[in-house]
Formats: sequence, C-alpha cells, structure tokens
Amino acid sequence: MRAFGAAILGCEGLSLTTGEKRFFAEACPFGFILFARNLQSHDQIRALTSDLRDAVGWHAPIFIDQEGGRVQRMRAPLVSDWLPPLEDVARFGSLAAQAMALRYRIISAELLALGIDGNCSPALDVARAETHPILRNRLFSHDISEVVTLGRAVAEAHLGTGVLPVIKHMPGHGLGTLDSHLELPRVSAARETLDRVDFAAFGALNTMPLGMSAHVVFEAIDPSRPATTSPVMIELIRTEIGFDGFLMTDDISMQALSGSVTERSRAALDAGCDAVLHCNGDLAEMVAVMTTAGQLTSAGQARAEAALDARKPPVAVDIDALRAEFEALIP
Repeated sequence: MRAFGAAILGCEGLSLTTGEKRFFAEACPFGFILFARNLQSHDQIRALTSDLRDAVGWHAPIFIDQEGGRVQRMRAPLVSDWLPPLEDVARFGSLAAQAMALRYRIISAELLALGIDGNCSPALDVARAETHPILRNRLFSHDISEVVTLGRAVAEAHLGTGVLPVIKHMPGHGLGTLDSHLELPRVSAARETLDRVDFAAFGALNTMPLGMSAHVVFEAIDPSRPATTSPVMIELIRTEIGFDGFLMTDDISMQALSGSVTERSRAALDAGCDAVLHCNGDLAEMVAVMTTAGQLTSAGQARAEAALDARKPPVAVDIDALRAEFEALIP
C-alpha cells in the first residue's frame, strides 16, 4: 500500500480543477472531505467522488459532516432531513438507541450511494447547560451513560453499513462555552470531572478506527495550548483514554487556532495528531499544508491502514423500509 500524505483535504467546487487534479495526484492525501459547496445533484456528487479517487489512484476515504439537524452538508431533496440529535433523543426516550441506530443506517446508506464512505459522527461530547449553542443540540445527552450508549449505537450503525465513523471532539468539547470556529474555548473544570465525564465518554469507545481532536484548552492539564496542538493532551488521548485509532485534527482553518495554516499544521503534527484536516478548499493553503505535513509517520500509516481495514464492503439497504421502521418508533 502506498504511503499517504498526512492530510484530509477539501476541494473548491462542484468538480475538480486541473490544478486540483494535479496537486492531489502529487500529494496523495489520506482522504477528502466534502461541504455544501461541493454538493448539487446525485450525478454530480457521484462524478466528483469518482474524480477525487481517480486523482489519487486508489479508493481513498471521502468524509462529510452529516450529523443530521443543523450540521448536515446535504439536505432534502438530495437526502433525508433530520432533527438535531439532542431533540431526536429527547422525543424517543427509552427507544432512543434503537431510533438513532436506524437514523444513522439511513444516513450511511444515503452517503454510500453517492460515493461518500466516511462520516464525522458521532460527537461524544457530553452536553451541559453552558455548552455553546453552536454545539449543544448536536450532542446526544447531558448524561454520560446515555452518550456512550447512543454513541456506540451510532458508530456501529455506520460501520455495519460500510461507512467509517469519526468520533469527535477528542477529548471532549461539552464544557466549551465559546464557538471554536471563531474563538478558543478554555475549560477550567477540575481534572476529576474531566476524567469522570468528558474523557470517560471517549474511553468507552476507544477502539473506534478514527477520531477528531478538539480545539479546546484544558487548563487543569495544559493551560497554554488547545488539545489539537498539545503534546500533553494528545498523549492523554493515546494513553489514558486509550485511543489508538487514526487521529485527525478538527478543521485547521478554524479561528480557535493561532498562527498561519502552516504553523498550525506543524504544531498539530508535532503534538501527535496523525493528519491535518483542511476544509475550505483553498488550493494555495492546501499546498502549504501538504508541504508542511508531508507523508504520514510510520505509526500514522499503520493507523491509517487499520482504519481502512475497518471499512467493510457496502451493505445493501432498503432505505424506505428503514425509514418506516424509524417512523414507527415516533411517540
């Protein structure tokens, strides 16, 4: 298997430019990620996912943020629309795990039909009253045991259908009171609380193949650096949480991070992240990221190959039947 570039990259529009094709062929990023700007019609999306893989010469994973609710890059009529996770969990009550498994089997099947086989979900952050509104209703619950139960149901629904889940935002974003797209959240909670709640949620699902870091400072552990660029926090993710899967950053372009995109990328990789996630599709920035990132380390390559091994062949799914089963559970 060829060595992969230590990045997951976006693209600018609905189809690849000549420059993007040439760059992707040279850089061979581990994978790609799509956003609304890339998604217009079923045929167009299938052509784009095919062209991305043709550019690198192998069946690279293609990711998306399709949580349902406010964060779903595709909407009806392309795919099904959903309530925010927190609202869906509340309405289903004791049937929430069954309902969420059905929901994400449908989402996974719709993604696979378009050539997308990675989903940046489930979010295992534990909701609080003070969780920033940009994140709060994207989460499953205020209760850690319910977060773990639902997170496992969602992750296994993805894997069972043939889509790679990405657990996020490691080691926990639920205590963040700022929007990390714009500002750097700082968490002042005691270590005991973090261990018992936020970190424990990820520890319970630490065998999942892929994870995403949080742009959050944990003052009790490393008061000077967000988890994404903190060697101390990445070591905690690896050893205390016990996650040995492939660890990508959250979007390296987010304003929670300081410095140039090159400096951010270097800091994240030096801290121990396996790959940089760059989402905005700016070709000049992507070139800068890849020039800095280079190829995966030997450990990162091994984790990448293990993650790909977890990508099962797509399973034929009757989406209408799953949707009817889901709707039958609605109180």
